[in-house]
Amino acid sequence: MRAKPIESMAPLFLSSLLLLLSSGSLHAQQNITLGSSLTPQGPSSFWLSPSGDFAFGFRPVEGNSSSYLLAVWFNKISDQTVAWYAKTSDPDPALVQVSSTSRLQLTSSGALLLQDSAGTEVWTPQFVGAAAYANMLDSGNFVLAAADGSTKWGTFNNPADTILLTQVLTTPKMLRSRITTTDYSNGRFLLNLQNTGAALYSVAVPSGNPYDSYWSTLGNTTDMVFDPMGRVYITLNNGTQINMTSGVVSSMTDNYHRATLDPDGVFRQYVYPKKVSDLQSQAWSIVGMQPPNICKALMAKVGSGACGFNSYCMFGGTNNQTTCMCPEQYSFFDEKRKYKGCKPDFQPQSCDLDETAAMMQFQLKTVYNVNWPLADYEQYKPITEDQCRQLCLMDCFCAVAVFNDNDHACYKKKLPLSNGNMEGDLQATVLIKVPKNNNTQTQLSESSKWRKDKKYWILGSSLLMGSSFLVILLLVAVILFGTYCTIIIKETPPLPSSSNVGLPLKAFTFAELEKATGGFQEVLGAGASGIVYKGKLQDELGTCIAVKKIDKLEQDSEKEFTVEVQAIGRTHHKNLVRLLGFCNEGKERLLVYEFMSNGSLNRFLLGDVRLQWNLRVQLALGVARGLLYLHEECSTQIIHCDIKPQNILLDDNFTAKISDFGLAKLLQTTQTQTITGIRGTRGYVSPEWFKSIGITAKVDVYSFGVILLELICCRRNVELEAQEEDKKILTYWAHDCYWCGRVDFLVEGDDEAILNLKVVERFVAVALWCLQEDPTVRPTMLKVTQMLNGADAVPTPAPSSFISSLQ
Repeated sequence: MRAKPIESMAPLFLSSLLLLLSSGSLHAQQNITLGSSLTPQGPSSFWLSPSGDFAFGFRPVEGNSSSYLLAVWFNKISDQTVAWYAKTSDPDPALVQVSSTSRLQLTSSGALLLQDSAGTEVWTPQFVGAAAYANMLDSGNFVLAAADGSTKWGTFNNPADTILLTQVLTTPKMLRSRITTTDYSNGRFLLNLQNTGAALYSVAVPSGNPYDSYWSTLGNTTDMVFDPMGRVYITLNNGTQINMTSGVVSSMTDNYHRATLDPDGVFRQYVYPKKVSDLQSQAWSIVGMQPPNICKALMAKVGSGACGFNSYCMFGGTNNQTTCMCPEQYSFFDEKRKYKGCKPDFQPQSCDLDETAAMMQFQLKTVYNVNWPLADYEQYKPITEDQCRQLCLMDCFCAVAVFNDNDHACYKKKLPLSNGNMEGDLQATVLIKVPKNNNTQTQLSESSKWRKDKKYWILGSSLLMGSSFLVILLLVAVILFGTYCTIIIKETPPLPSSSNVGLPLKAFTFAELEKATGGFQEVLGAGASGIVYKGKLQDELGTCIAVKKIDKLEQDSEKEFTVEVQAIGRTHHKNLVRLLGFCNEGKERLLVYEFMSNGSLNRFLLGDVRLQWNLRVQLALGVARGLLYLHEECSTQIIHCDIKPQNILLDDNFTAKISDFGLAKLLQTTQTQTITGIRGTRGYVSPEWFKSIGITAKVDVYSFGVILLELICCRRNVELEAQEEDKKILTYWAHDCYWCGRVDFLVEGDDEAILNLKVVERFVAVALWCLQEDPTVRPTMLKVTQMLNGADAVPTPAPSSFISSLQ
């Protein structure tokens, strides 16, 4: 979309007026003298303009009382809207945020210097020479001036996302949107003012790589002007003026003015009444914008479009705002940051399904007035709508089908869907693929699961087999004598009867469970202490359950069963599989769990479908929180001893839940460690299992570190079939990539992870801390959780173990 030039009748007059206003106000202000300083929480935290309309200084970051921006803001209005904020210098400008102990000083040498509590320079404006004084002008421009009154540096010449009345930007300059209204980090949109023209772009976050422009001008550009009459326009070197907005303001002096590149990519011109009248409300109102409808204007071949992937854009309403929506059975990754897009609330169709299974499990529902116009990967013509539906249902890649009745054409689209928007005049039928039943998920056959579990077991073994002959002997011992963890604890009295346990659990009869499982027919999996079967209760809801039948009834089996029932019965956490009941009838020992429809994490690490990055992040946090609960928040500490992907189950909403407490051992609150036999699954076993030292909760921390790397890279810990030798063992490869400064190698081909590379690097660092050989150096799960969610900084892990302050 191109803007149309408009010839100005009095460009020389307006330019002269601009210069007059600017220079006159500079000499009229009271000077801020050399040696003056500001502190965020001191008696002086900002400098005011003479009228008090604008302030320059420290501004608290919303939602974080200990973090501050260095900013210019409208001081007299209720929300004190920020008009400028400090960024680091090119070539990669980044937001400057400081703590409450920072200090801004106009030094005696004529420099403006922002320092942290240690006196380290955080930010300083770049200019030649030295300033004689500073001024916060009534125009909203904060300047550093020379002795003769000329401007050495000013916020008007170094804009963030906003320009103000009388401000002139001379090429080359740019405005970069915020990421959200309250997050001032570099956002997804750019207004670029170059000699060759001006343009609005969507950009990749965080790199800023520009995609296709969605508004632009032609011709050699000189300036972008917000003139005193309220016009915002681009000036070409031939004198032509091209309107950025069509704003018309009835009274210039009675309003505050700004024009901002908003987080949704729309350049809007606003006014705010200085006084409230009967016809006005005291709030920012829009008087012009570019483009008029960003949902239709922004159609980039690369990138998600105006909204995030798998969402669609709506524009309008009383405030002409952009609204991002998710299609049916999809939800936002992050409700506060909807630009991240939507994820399906179901497991996408597996490519292992045959045609019959696909038709039984999935359906195509009509989506009205919504389209993703640039997501096609295949099309058919001529064809009927029924044939179009069938072709999409049979295709595991197909997420949406569009049938155009006019030319009998069918277009198939796959995830992620981009450039989604509302199209009221859409002359086509849009069909989205969703499950027929939210709880219906593709299940692996028993034989397929057995083959994959066996393969995983063999590959996992290789992690330890190559280390030494002694380790091999120990592994053989583990295989021959089982993987039971014989933790020494105070013996728990035997369970007297099913009616006397004293726990809020349902006591089932064996006959009830036999009927619920259809005679124990459908096997979900097998653990160290028994086999797990799928069942359905005969209640009103037909509740699906998982029944664990403990069939190894040796002399200690009853005690083991008692410990398990009592331990699980006392645990209640979002990230733990919930125990619904038990059966203690004769020699029969059974546990009844809630059924996890999406199976185990192992299924997805071994499968063809890669879970989306944000979902993997949430899974990692979920497992960490579950382990934190077991280690520190239970009345009796529980060490799981066998954390592995097979024991991480996923519910309908893909919430991670830790399962299989059958062999988890308890530590009394007065104990710190216990001597135990080797326990766990090869590939996830910590080094201390093979040493004569006590076993602590840090064995679970080590296993979590392995799983965290698997989630980051979406692959198994050991892949002997990998072509490159250094990639076969994930823990070694991740260590090498981290220390080479190339964690991007670990997520190669994963666009979502690449866009979140700082988070990837933080997670890898946390994993390497968890994998330290010395268990005393590993962090606790509390520290792990705090580092993962960003509440605590992550120190750089050493190539080898060393004592740190992480404990």
